[in-house]
Amino acid sequence: MNIKKQILIIGGGNAGISLASQLHIANKNLQIAIIEPSEKHYYQPAWTLVGAGVFDPKKTEREMVSVMPDFVDWIKDKAVGFEPENNKVILAGGAIVEYDFLVVAPGIQIDWSAIKGLKENLGKNGVCSNYDFKTASYTWECLQNTKKGKAIFTNPHTPVKCGGAPHKILYLTADYMRKQGRENDVKLEYWSGGGRLFGVERYEKTLLKVVERGHIDLHFQVKLEEIDGENKRAKFVGFGEKNKGEETWVDYEMIHVAPPQSAPDFIKNSSLANTAGWLEVDQYTLQHVRYYNIFGLGDAAGLPTAKTGAAIRKQVPVLVKNMLSLIDGGAMVAQYNGYSSCPLITGYGKLVMAEFDYQNNPQETFPFDQSKERWSMYILKRYILPWLYWHKILPGKM
Repeated sequence: MNIKKQILIIGGGNAGISLASQLHIANKNLQIAIIEPSEKHYYQPAWTLVGAGVFDPKKTEREMVSVMPDFVDWIKDKAVGFEPENNKVILAGGAIVEYDFLVVAPGIQIDWSAIKGLKENLGKNGVCSNYDFKTASYTWECLQNTKKGKAIFTNPHTPVKCGGAPHKILYLTADYMRKQGRENDVKLEYWSGGGRLFGVERYEKTLLKVVERGHIDLHFQVKLEEIDGENKRAKFVGFGEKNKGEETWVDYEMIHVAPPQSAPDFIKNSSLANTAGWLEVDQYTLQHVRYYNIFGLGDAAGLPTAKTGAAIRKQVPVLVKNMLSLIDGGAMVAQYNGYSSCPLITGYGKLVMAEFDYQNNPQETFPFDQSKERWSMYILKRYILPWLYWHKILPGKM
């Protein structure tokens, strides 16, 4: 069975739905379809707060039908392949969808199986992760139950969605242990595949002070390779110039894992991917570098900036302007400057609002120094941003 659509969007997450909404607002005559197999839609940025015990996980989950725009043709299936030369997308159910214009925005793939023992132990044996709706609540359980020993927090060697998430929960744990009087009994360690704590020096200076305050040990250029849940220990392997091949087993009482991540397999294995497997688009126009009628958006796009919902919010208007101009036979003049934002929670009631572009230059919204920890920014993260997401961002109103 073949289906034909004017504008076809792969992905019913933040990127896909907010894009469809803004396109419809700009031109109500557009025919838009979204390929999305999921029955649930999640507000993932709140999962860190769920793991810290200050956000109800039920408020991060909604039925997909409640957020899918009624003007969209919702194709409840999964994209598994492309025929870009023929303007076709292949679905898991066997159907083929033809398009005039395609936007690829399926989000990022969580590679749980890349770490030996992770899937088998996740949600038990002190192994937790805020990167999944089902296990974020277990992080809070681990925090409460950890009275002594080591609490380990990992950051993979791959790009991840919400790059600040691996250390937000670290800082919250440090604050929690201090409030509980356990700071001398629980040792905190951060094991990261990165080469530094944060890529923008303006904000990293503050975060290093938070690390010092929490007596946190930092380890860089290491990969988590294995978890031995029964014996509560984890194996890390170094890949830096000074620690290459060095294996270290670390005992833990709890370990929060930010798993390796990648573009979905159907992108990695297609002609749309770059050498790293991400959708190969122009970083300014968001148009594919080889196929003029294909665009990329969100976490699956090969853009050299942090993969966040804030980045998507700035990408969508650019894509809307460029696609509509292309449809009308005009030139694409809108450009995305790489803006992204990481609301870095540094403790209960404290947050550093990092905003930056492709060159890691600060792009701050507010008329004060956002590199400082602020209660007001925590309130923005905790209360205002979730409301904006459901009521303004998804409907395309901001």
